[in-house]
Amino acid sequence: MGVEVTALDPWTDADEWNRYVERSDGTNPFYRAEALRLQADDTDSTLHLLTGFKGQEAVGLFPVFEYNKGPITGAFSPAPFSWSCYLGPSLLNVAKLKQRKADRRTKRFVEGSLEWIEEAISPVYSKFVAAEFDDVRPFTWAGYNVEPGYTYVVELEDDEETLLKRFSSDARNNVRNADADAYVIEEGDNDDVERIVDQVANRYENQGRAFHLNPAFARSIHTVLPDGSIRPYVCRVDGEFVGGILVVESETTRYRWQGGVKPDTEIDLPINDLLDWHVMRDGLRDGLDRYDLVGAGVPSINRYKAKFNPRLELHYEITSGAFGLDLLIDQYQKHR
Repeated sequence: MGVEVTALDPWTDADEWNRYVERSDGTNPFYRAEALRLQADDTDSTLHLLTGFKGQEAVGLFPVFEYNKGPITGAFSPAPFSWSCYLGPSLLNVAKLKQRKADRRTKRFVEGSLEWIEEAISPVYSKFVAAEFDDVRPFTWAGYNVEPGYTYVVELEDDEETLLKRFSSDARNNVRNADADAYVIEEGDNDDVERIVDQVANRYENQGRAFHLNPAFARSIHTVLPDGSIRPYVCRVDGEFVGGILVVESETTRYRWQGGVKPDTEIDLPINDLLDWHVMRDGLRDGLDRYDLVGAGVPSINRYKAKFNPRLELHYEITSGAFGLDLLIDQYQKHR
């Protein structure tokens, strides 16, 4: 029996889709239907919830965004320039399979998804980012370009002191020697979500770089997702916001989605070291397995992230179509 790929309705089939999301090991809160609908609205794209079935059993998920601007038709996951967390394809019920059957099921699901995309969207350009989807060979066999990307992941294991001892000496000292009476780190509210995004936007602007994450989108995603899915960790000094990190939380992993930029303050306090430590410590206490620092491709930022003794992991950027079209789409985004 093969794998049949069909598109669920983002509204009427949302509960069914979310049940599959919760059963997959390779998803995060951004896969939920309510989050995907917000991404589609924010980017003027059309959402397709591709779902692979083997008989009545769901075996794969692939949220795809159809983007049309002027002469451009594209297929994306995540949506173009949405600044969302990882998306791309995800599998269900494969851990129980032997390798031969797992390979066959993965190949059939990817092939069926790509056939659906070609027939329903006919994109001139496609771009997918697959993070917790290791077998990207079917994309290569189908003629797609596959390039590696990198991220750092800290294993949240053992006890707090053992975790801290794995940090570099300066990170350990920053955590241990900070005056506990000089600051407060806590999980903030919806207003703090916007404060974190605004701080990142200001940092990008000061560096002359584009930043497309809409604060209203971040606030909405924090509101619509289940409690604990988006955690705005904030650092306050004398009651004033001085820094923060937006953390996305799945069943096993915390993701350092946004924030943690260099604070625009003269306060003598290792704000980001303390924020990251609290995120990791709380994740360890709550029984999570990993802290994904979301990115390891910028040398200047890598030096900071590497002091937490993370493991380097791969994700994949999968593309097909006209070279440079994503840049043209970026220009459309800036003027929409």
